[in-house]
Amino acid sequence: MAMAIDETCGLQFSGHTTTIPTSSTETDYDIHRNWNNWPPVLDWENLSCDHHNDFNMIDHGGFMNLESQETCDSVSTDTMFLDDEDTKGLRLVHLLMAAAEALTGVNESHELARVILVRLKELVSPNDGSNMERLAAYFTDALQGLLEGAHGKHSISNGTYNNHQTDMIAAFQLLQDMSPCIKFGHFTANQAIMESVAQDRRVHIVDYDIMEGIQWASFMQGFVSRKDGPPGPHLRITAITRTGNGRRSMGTVQETGRRLISFAASIGLSFSFHQCRLNSDETFLPSALKLIKGEALIINCMLHLPHSNYQVPDSIISFLSGAKTLSPRLVTLVEEVAGSIGDGGFLGRFMDSLHHYSALYDSLEDGFPMQARARALVEKVFLGPRIARSLARIYRTRGEDEGCSWWERLGNVGFNPVNISFANGCQAKLLLGLFNDGYKVEELGNGRLVLGWKSRQLLSASIWTSRSEPKL
Repeated sequence: MAMAIDETCGLQFSGHTTTIPTSSTETDYDIHRNWNNWPPVLDWENLSCDHHNDFNMIDHGGFMNLESQETCDSVSTDTMFLDDEDTKGLRLVHLLMAAAEALTGVNESHELARVILVRLKELVSPNDGSNMERLAAYFTDALQGLLEGAHGKHSISNGTYNNHQTDMIAAFQLLQDMSPCIKFGHFTANQAIMESVAQDRRVHIVDYDIMEGIQWASFMQGFVSRKDGPPGPHLRITAITRTGNGRRSMGTVQETGRRLISFAASIGLSFSFHQCRLNSDETFLPSALKLIKGEALIINCMLHLPHSNYQVPDSIISFLSGAKTLSPRLVTLVEEVAGSIGDGGFLGRFMDSLHHYSALYDSLEDGFPMQARARALVEKVFLGPRIARSLARIYRTRGEDEGCSWWERLGNVGFNPVNISFANGCQAKLLLGLFNDGYKVEELGNGRLVLGWKSRQLLSASIWTSRSEPKL
């Protein structure tokens, strides 16, 4: 049995090994499943940007009375039928939209944005309150970061959330219990890969943004226990990492490699692990990848999942374009589903982001009580930073065409979609049986499987192949 790790990464082993869990583990956090139907964060049916002018809280003089009940609490006459929580939710949406418009709108006023954000901070807290109040707190923090970045206090691309690795792992395990999003992506990709390499002895998976490598524990077990495949299989995983991510991130990937090697040894799988760094300008050089003749080459991309560590558009474009030159056997792609609200400017994209995370908060609440410490940890570690990075991206690209989805980009660079197998579709539907009603899986054309929450699409999984046979 051969196990190896790329020596160029400078890994030094102390004899300590960590086994990757194959299922969620218990934690010390207060986790109580609640199977009642909690109310949604907000009724978004009346909050599209088609009604943008109804929410405009800035008069022609550039001044707004934040205490005005008429200004803050009325969208239409329908609000008289809302309860206090819904009314406050609408008020928070008004204030968030007003702050976003003051930051980037026609009547741009950073001073007005600052006043609105001060008022928002008085109304919300990320640690308590309703779903909408906690969500609004993270959007307020994100907008505050953009405002301060605009004045040069710090870069808007830098997150303000620094979480200990222990919290990251605990929150990741909790999120797997609370939502099918992560398992949906991992299971769908793993099943497609397993089907593609059923008769291959040597398999090489190139993973963009490997994180803790949790995805590969179950795949390893299935790969080594195949009944019809050739004996003595060998699996190699190469993690794509960014040079500019810092020592802490590089150390995380190295620790992931250690855990994967330890886990492979525990189940008797021949396994090796490598890292391939992007250039300092975030470009991917296919020549930097170590390819061995006879290996089935697989590309795995988990983009913009709630737990994703980094997602730089330029690096993804470079990686996907470079991957095409390698003619991989299969490409698995999982991405967040971005909607299209408004004219594509900052305010429209801001509202779409607010809508998206509102659906995520709503879905999580269906499984856990509002005040559970587990929910608070997941929101702090994953959702808060994701909101900040999302708004930073749309702020930087305001006025620009958002472009197509990553699913469309794969087709543009020359990959062909592969239909999701019947077994893979059934697996996704069985997975949802472990969670509350509200989640749904829909098979779309051109090999896409979409996970949604009620009327909102959350994640899209798709499978791709090269036009030609692999060239090694």
